[in-house]
Amino acid sequence: MSRVYNFSAGPSMLPLPVLEKAASEMTDYRGSGMSVMEMSHRSAVYEEIIHAAEANLRKLMGIPDDYKVLFLQGGATTQFSAVPLNLMNKNRKADYIVSGQFSKKAADEAARYGEVNVLASSKDRNFSYVPYVDKFSPDADYVHICHNNTIFGTTYNYVPATGSIPLVADMSSSIISCPVNVRDYALIYAGAQKNMGPSGLTVVIVREDLIGNARPETPVMLNYKTQADNESMYNTPPCYAIYIAGLVYEWALSLGGLEEMEKRNRKKAAVLYDYLDGSSLFKPTAEKPFRSMMNVCFVTGDPELDKKFCAEAGKAGFVNIKGHRSVGGMRASIYNAMPIEGVEKLVDFMKKFESENR
Repeated sequence: MSRVYNFSAGPSMLPLPVLEKAASEMTDYRGSGMSVMEMSHRSAVYEEIIHAAEANLRKLMGIPDDYKVLFLQGGATTQFSAVPLNLMNKNRKADYIVSGQFSKKAADEAARYGEVNVLASSKDRNFSYVPYVDKFSPDADYVHICHNNTIFGTTYNYVPATGSIPLVADMSSSIISCPVNVRDYALIYAGAQKNMGPSGLTVVIVREDLIGNARPETPVMLNYKTQADNESMYNTPPCYAIYIAGLVYEWALSLGGLEEMEKRNRKKAAVLYDYLDGSSLFKPTAEKPFRSMMNVCFVTGDPELDKKFCAEAGKAGFVNIKGHRSVGGMRASIYNAMPIEGVEKLVDFMKKFESENR
């Protein structure tokens, strides 16, 4: 069968050129006689792969030299523990802004290790917006945000000005979708399975001065110093996921980098939001100033009609479009790899569905 348009929130679709490149190298990676899946992570050929992936990510994001790039396992969820274990080490206090389910989970986990101050929450309107915060606890060891909210389709439209307090951001569903000033953040972490590659890989970008002060009880695998000192290879890393991520970085650079990614992503999001704003059937759930260009959530207002739409969309080749149970309705995740044609064809299908279900 032909490839479908995969609107999954994660694991998400990968760029077709990346998949084709990986397929061509599946059984024999560049004359090595082995698949990347088979080779030792201690071999010279694999060291070239992981070092090239890091170099290309640094180039893509403009990562300063005084930041370490770590390729880790355990998903972004493991970083809910790793962040406080490594950073909540002076006053054992941290500020969290809760703008969705994952930032709430992060705050709940951090509370196991110290005092968590939830500065603001958008739960009052079912996380349909991002709270604005400009005052922080002076004795906080760090401030934590979730940059883009996959479930609720919202994103930050500002960078919290935390001053000398380290700002930590979960960017799992927005990383490499647009340029960011890495220096605005002391630590960025992201699961790869939305914009960077397959599941199994988590990337941590951390300022060097925050490494080496982990709490005594920190497990060795969650200690950033352990991972930094061993170039992400203290144990066997997620080798194939890192290889695929490296191909994604090459692909993004070949297209013009993050400026071009942002241009493409804004265009895709505009096509879908413009239709939703004019539709008499479908309504977006996120408040306009905070709409994500990665995850577009919408409803008809009738759960049965939503169910019918998802079923018919799937038959038409638009898959994984059902919304999260916290929001209901539909969610179109339109990450970097989703072509503009996929969004345009989805809108055409939505117009047809609307005309038939007035």
